[in-house]
Amino acid sequence: MNPAMPRTTHLLYLHGFRSSPQSMKAQKMAAWVAAHRPDLTWWCPQLPPSPAEAMALIEAGTRDWPADTRAVMGSSLGGFYATGVTEAQGGRAVLINPAVEPARDLAKYIGELTAWHDPADRFFFRAEFVDELRAMAPGALRDPARYQAWIAKGDEVLDWREMSARYRAASLYLLEGGDHALSDFDAHLPAMCRFLALD
Repeated sequence: MNPAMPRTTHLLYLHGFRSSPQSMKAQKMAAWVAAHRPDLTWWCPQLPPSPAEAMALIEAGTRDWPADTRAVMGSSLGGFYATGVTEAQGGRAVLINPAVEPARDLAKYIGELTAWHDPADRFFFRAEFVDELRAMAPGALRDPARYQAWIAKGDEVLDWREMSARYRAASLYLLEGGDHALSDFDAHLPAMCRFLALD
């Protein structure tokens, strides 16, 4: 950890589209926190399908968190949300294959969908949710040094070129191969924790 950087006291994890706190990365991160940082305020909420409602939930739940010792991890659509949260509230962010243009990419998913981790859990992704995503798109990063981005060239869902262009000024890890889920998450976790001043 950089001695000039205060140790993180609050950590938010934001899952991706159709995902949940039961995702592999969220579960691994929760286990790491329990084992190594039980003092940490840890929150991994189930995000509602509505992006506006998701951001309202996030903002309400983190409103009292300190700006200088807070951090967020976000995967895919959660990376898009994490960018918005960091731009608005400060702190540091680790982004894993972050969505860059979710309003464009998710427009084709309008309708009834199932959750990845529980096919019995069905929800509607509505046309107005695309408008909500478009309205909340963050602009250029004000302080790219606050961000660490992990981008897999083998991502089968999002374009690694678009992601790496968006976060080119951040601490960028461009991985050969890999996949959208970042299945080798364990191998990268130590570097993520160092960046977020967790250890």
